[in-house]
Amino acid sequence: RSSWLLLAPLLAPPVPVVTAPPCSLCPKGAHRFQWIRNLVPEFGISSSHIKVLSSPAEFYEVLKVQIKSAKQRVVMASLYLGTGLLEQELVDCLEETLEKSLQAKGPSSLRVSILLDYTRGSRGRKNSRTMLIPLLERFPEQVRVSLFHTPNLRGLLRLLIPERFNETIGLQHIKVYLFDDNVILSGANLSDLYFTNRQDRYVLLQDSPEIADFFTELVDAIGDVSLQLQRDDTVQMMEGMVHPYQGDKVAYCEIANRRVMEVINSARTRQELLHAKTFHSSQQGSSSLSQQGSGDLKPEPDTWIYPLIQMKPFGIQIDEMVTETLLTEAERDARIYLTTGYFNLTQAYMDLILGTRAEYRILLASPEVNGFFGAKGVAGAIPAAYVYIEHQFYSEVCGLRQEERVRLQEYCRAGWTFHAKGLWLYLAGSDLPCLTLIGSPNFGYRSVHRDLEAQVAIVTENKALQQQLHQEQEQLYLCSGVVSSATFEQPNRYVKLWVKLVTPLIKNFF
Repeated sequence: RSSWLLLAPLLAPPVPVVTAPPCSLCPKGAHRFQWIRNLVPEFGISSSHIKVLSSPAEFYEVLKVQIKSAKQRVVMASLYLGTGLLEQELVDCLEETLEKSLQAKGPSSLRVSILLDYTRGSRGRKNSRTMLIPLLERFPEQVRVSLFHTPNLRGLLRLLIPERFNETIGLQHIKVYLFDDNVILSGANLSDLYFTNRQDRYVLLQDSPEIADFFTELVDAIGDVSLQLQRDDTVQMMEGMVHPYQGDKVAYCEIANRRVMEVINSARTRQELLHAKTFHSSQQGSSSLSQQGSGDLKPEPDTWIYPLIQMKPFGIQIDEMVTETLLTEAERDARIYLTTGYFNLTQAYMDLILGTRAEYRILLASPEVNGFFGAKGVAGAIPAAYVYIEHQFYSEVCGLRQEERVRLQEYCRAGWTFHAKGLWLYLAGSDLPCLTLIGSPNFGYRSVHRDLEAQVAIVTENKALQQQLHQEQEQLYLCSGVVSSATFEQPNRYVKLWVKLVTPLIKNFF
């Protein structure tokens, strides 16, 4: 059955129907979102292993602490690594940890794997590549730097589109930071703004080996179909691998699909076996467990993690399916808080928000906290394009008389930019969320169709963790104002005619 579900994007209408199967192998504490494990592995953990981080500064400090304490692996997937002093400090932490591992007795077991986007990571003379080459020179056996190049940027298109604009065709957009068995899922990149005054979301999963293994394998799989950075700043593909823009595109995408789906399906199989083992153990009583040392017993899971992958260039649309199903199934009086730094929802997501029964509170960036605000050239008009898209959506909401049910709010904070993305789901009658989505997708066309994306659905029954997630949501929404028709009459919301004419043509690229 699950294999058919994976084919659903090719066979089904735009809104997938994923039904909850009878679940005979669930430990107690079964919840209504177990249907997600028909598509992806389900990791049951204790809520005590989850910490929600709140600020860029905290995110940066945790990154440094985790790098310094890593013994086995550091895996970092990001759009790019910046070139400032704070980024250099991160590279220095990596160098220090690698150096320490060499001084330990015996061969070093520490491995560092970094996955970035080729076009974004190669921008300018000083770039992500030049920042990381010293590590490759000093620790060639321990460090791997992979640069993903979209297969859609090739031929004349690749020759003609200039730097910066070539990034619109497709990117490696996943943000996962992993240290031994600790994993940070975020939407933040490895750049100084994301460490200081660019608001994002971040969750730390501690002592979670199965989840860490999954994301290590996922980054490895994407790394295998990416260009490998060499010590002389050249790049080459792994031996026997199809080239992303020089080789056959269909063959490349098929190989990439196979590699990524192998990771997802093998992890699903492992987790299903674990569920079955847990179920049978609990059926036999605790006698067999009590023979083990009590220190070996893990707390009963009260929280479940589902990794949601979206790689449309490779024909993988799991995140889209799950997100659409969550929006479809949200009942009357349920509340969904949805936030995105770039408000440019797909038509399917907009239709579901406007046509379903739940209440929506959508948080987006005001023009002043948009990451493109004040940019030079054409990019400087992008905040105005987002205002135009926002105004069109708001007009639809008003036309359907849905202003009370679907409310837009704009994040505004002096001296800051806004990049937070995700979703919190509050069931009808509940003051706390039981599910959140957190990771790299922005719910827009790019996230669904062009880029490589990953996020996790966190489902929890634990009140303390629900409270943490609720506080995270409240802190973000506190810095916002409700959008009304008067919002678009302000002078700073004036959108030039040429922007209105061009936006429908280019909205799928930003």
